[in-house]
Amino acid sequence: MSMTLLEKILARHSKYDSVKPGDIVDIKIDARIARDFGGANVVKNILDHNLGIDDPQCTFFTFDCNPGGSDQKYAVNQHICRQFARNNGIKVFDIDSGIGTHIAIDEGLVYPGATAVSTDSHANILGAIGAFGQGMGDMDIAAAWSKGRIWFRVPPSVRINLKGDLPSGVSAKDIALNLLSRYGANSLLGYSVELYGDAADKLSLDQRITISSMATEMGAIIILFPPDKKIIDYCMKKSGEQFKPVYADNDANYSMIEDIDISRFVRMVSRPGAPHDTVDLESVNGIKIDSAFIGSCTNGRMEDMEKAAAILDNRRVAPGVVLKIVPATDSIWRECLSSGLLDIFKRAGALVSNAGCAGCAAGQVGQNGQGEITISTGNRNFPGKQGKGSVYLASPEIVAASAVAGCITDPGNIPDKPVEFKAAVTMVRKEAGKPEREPGSEKSRIIEGKIWLIRKDNIDTDMIFHNRYLAITDIREMGQYTFDNLEGNEDFARKASPGDIVVAGKNFGSGSSRQQAVDCFKSLGVTAIVAESFGAIYERNAINAALPVITCRNIADLTLNDGDKIKIDLVTGEITSLRTGLTVFAEPFSEVQYEIYLHGGLF
Repeated sequence: MSMTLLEKILARHSKYDSVKPGDIVDIKIDARIARDFGGANVVKNILDHNLGIDDPQCTFFTFDCNPGGSDQKYAVNQHICRQFARNNGIKVFDIDSGIGTHIAIDEGLVYPGATAVSTDSHANILGAIGAFGQGMGDMDIAAAWSKGRIWFRVPPSVRINLKGDLPSGVSAKDIALNLLSRYGANSLLGYSVELYGDAADKLSLDQRITISSMATEMGAIIILFPPDKKIIDYCMKKSGEQFKPVYADNDANYSMIEDIDISRFVRMVSRPGAPHDTVDLESVNGIKIDSAFIGSCTNGRMEDMEKAAAILDNRRVAPGVVLKIVPATDSIWRECLSSGLLDIFKRAGALVSNAGCAGCAAGQVGQNGQGEITISTGNRNFPGKQGKGSVYLASPEIVAASAVAGCITDPGNIPDKPVEFKAAVTMVRKEAGKPEREPGSEKSRIIEGKIWLIRKDNIDTDMIFHNRYLAITDIREMGQYTFDNLEGNEDFARKASPGDIVVAGKNFGSGSSRQQAVDCFKSLGVTAIVAESFGAIYERNAINAALPVITCRNIADLTLNDGDKIKIDLVTGEITSLRTGLTVFAEPFSEVQYEIYLHGGLF
């Protein structure tokens, strides 16, 4: 049977000779990784369920979200992980190492054709080397640590052929943003994407990493590049493995094949609030900025540092503008030191931090304040993701040029005199809390309850459960923070009652792999979530936590009103409005999902 690239990788790691879209298979995981915020929850699951470690040599901690331990809860979680690692012979890539997904590549933990899971939702960055990487919640990671395997539904595949030559000045980040402009946040939802063509073949490892790292923002499971000789040689040297790379069959079956002329691509910027809200640079040119950030798993590689340095050399950051630069790994940081790039950054007036995720993960540096306008090389600019301010996404070249100009611009149009501030505004928001509620426990194939109708697509996990609460491990404390970062629904937790049902639009739960975005609903006693589609990681987390998530693409046909009551048959997928009597059919529970649901969770 002919297979795509991902299908071949999954089949090689399963008991089957071949797999096809929709198959649910147990796959062997070559590298099993937990980060500093998710790691403590993984440890808790291991200890609570008296689980062992399948193979400590394949099991790792990476402290990249807050390598400085500047937050007390992060520091506590890191210490929990270190103690567990000592007792179980697990390697820790500690606070001096950098971003875990980059370490997985550069330290040879993963290589073409291999598999890896991490509590990082951007683990699919490993598609840059033709490997399978997937972000998962702490339940999944704990199970993988214990069994060495995890279940996975084989996704359909899409083949994109990049044609033509990339215009001068258009970067790998621009390729990703042009693709986001074309496909949005959910057109590729649940697909594995493979990139081909002469233009793709010419991309370096660093450029491939930039593009693959934004698969999550497109809703895709992964963006895969077939590994070329340079990638293979690099990974063989780093891993010490004589692996056999995997390639798709020539007659593989793809759900969609598209040819894209990249000669038409332009420099692009994502406007604040959504990575897929991309526009031509010209349409935002001249917008005054307060701060700039260069780094993250998307643009923290050496090539990114070199491009930024070429613009910053013999220039100064505009007065009043803050520029923060964070290399992705310690080895890149050291290369910046030895090559003189750090000196260029410092003379330009930038703050350079130790390697890590930085502002993208509310980490050691890079946060912005309410009313602050930031231009960033990160992959996400959801409200609250990098702080209280507004975040534009762009390439390192545009960010560096904008930092010097004091406004959004490109390297060819940096003014002789930077744009100056006209006024300063300070705004403070008061936070509110709420007592927790105990989750419900009844298990029935029929669910009935009052609905909360949220007419929005692409509700991400930061809107559901903000990253400032990620250190919470007690589910009883989580409910009070549900939706407090979703505009218009900040009072949801105070008004929701046990037995309620949430009804939303497309791509519910996009973004981070955080389990808390599921557990907060269980904490409140919410019995189900119905949506037109779900983020892939979120759906897994909900299934594993026995929170019913029901995909119903025609839920709008019920003409529901907020507060209506509906009845759901999990086995048949039948959803009925008790007000009108109208019925639609959703996707019924799979055997695996129903078994986990009745069992009360993955464990």
